[in-house]
Amino acid sequence: MEIRHATHPDQIRHFGTEELRAHYLVEDLFPAGQVRAVYSHHDRMVVAGTSPAPGEPVPLPTFDALRSEYFLERRELGVVALGAPGTVQVDGEKHQLGDKDALYVGRGAREVVFSSDGPEPARFYLVSTAAHTTCPTRIARFADSKGTALGARESSNERTIHRLIHEDGIRSCELVLGVTVLEPGSMWNTLPCHTHDRRTEVYLYTGLPENERVVHLLGRPDETRNLIVADGQAVISPSWSVHFGFGTRSYAFVWAMGGENQAYTDMEPVAVPDLR
Repeated sequence: MEIRHATHPDQIRHFGTEELRAHYLVEDLFPAGQVRAVYSHHDRMVVAGTSPAPGEPVPLPTFDALRSEYFLERRELGVVALGAPGTVQVDGEKHQLGDKDALYVGRGAREVVFSSDGPEPARFYLVSTAAHTTCPTRIARFADSKGTALGARESSNERTIHRLIHEDGIRSCELVLGVTVLEPGSMWNTLPCHTHDRRTEVYLYTGLPENERVVHLLGRPDETRNLIVADGQAVISPSWSVHFGFGTRSYAFVWAMGGENQAYTDMEPVAVPDLR
């Protein structure tokens, strides 16, 4: 488990490309046969991933940095399957996930094991937040989510937002999670631009071919910076930072938030002319 300390907005103006990537970009998230995890001091979120080889299940380890008997002793977990189908076994109960399905695992689950169901390795994306209460483990099927259509063809940001773990659906203590899918020909995400001072957000970009990229914008609204992001990479966005971007082709992203509240509309909008 890699540890990343929180950053102050004044620091970002002094970061070069490598420092920006070291603080906010999470690469190599889906190693074969093991779990790669990053512990961020921004709202104590953990971002992780794994890709089990067929027939070789991977357990969720208890990392020393958590100072706990097991991973979910004081935490909750969201798991999203990306691509090939897979199974998550929680304390002996199996949950089969297809592409973009999400599983919420409540605080107190002792054993979580990931496995691939077919000949192709599954990829499991994990986001965990601290939890002071226990909610039941449940599946949110991507196909069952009607989603909310936003954007327009004229502004190149037609997209559908699927909220999977949220206060009006699968309940959690703190975690909010969903998937946004851009329509073919649309490149821009998350407009109108905003920040939300009471929550940290993490973006995981997916659906990008090997040679395509997303330009993710972050930083203070009046002093933005950018990261070039590939498929399967995640960006940690502090509460003071904007978080939007555009791709070299259409894509999808998993968004996850943790912090003081779960209100999806609790945000501070930023007008486009005010961006710098």
